[in-house]
Amino acid sequence: MTTVMKPSTRPLTTAEIAALALSLAHMGSGPQAITARRGLRHAFEHMELDDEVIATTLETLTSPMPPATADRARTIANAITSRLVIRLHYRDVTGRITVRDVDPVTCMVHREYWYLVGMCRMRHAIRAFRFDRIVATEPTFMPARPHMVDNFLPFQGKRAA
Repeated sequence: MTTVMKPSTRPLTTAEIAALALSLAHMGSGPQAITARRGLRHAFEHMELDDEVIATTLETLTSPMPPATADRARTIANAITSRLVIRLHYRDVTGRITVRDVDPVTCMVHREYWYLVGMCRMRHAIRAFRFDRIVATEPTFMPARPHMVDNFLPFQGKRAA
């Protein structure tokens, strides 16, 4: 196998990392997925990531999702790409399930959890929905309103206390 090295022009953005990682996370655990995740891990080795929170996040980014979560992640990724509202059946921290229409913006990982970040139409506010609390996803045919990804990254730049 040939190793290709090109001079780096700029580091990956948070949105680019999230998109790559989400694509890899719901690929499953086949040989191509394993190689792709190894490549993502290698890309991170060249960044300054010495924080424990970052290390946990990296482990989550490069691990396959459970199959049911991966199915929901594919629906979420399709909604982001298609710029369509997604309907979530979401279990909050108390166990209450609500149905929410969300303008999906991006997905991200913070520590050991994946999140869908978007504008919740029920709350009329930016929200981060933990994947493991999303009970079901439904695609809709409603166009999502455009939102800038950089305005929707709730954990960006925050460190654990």
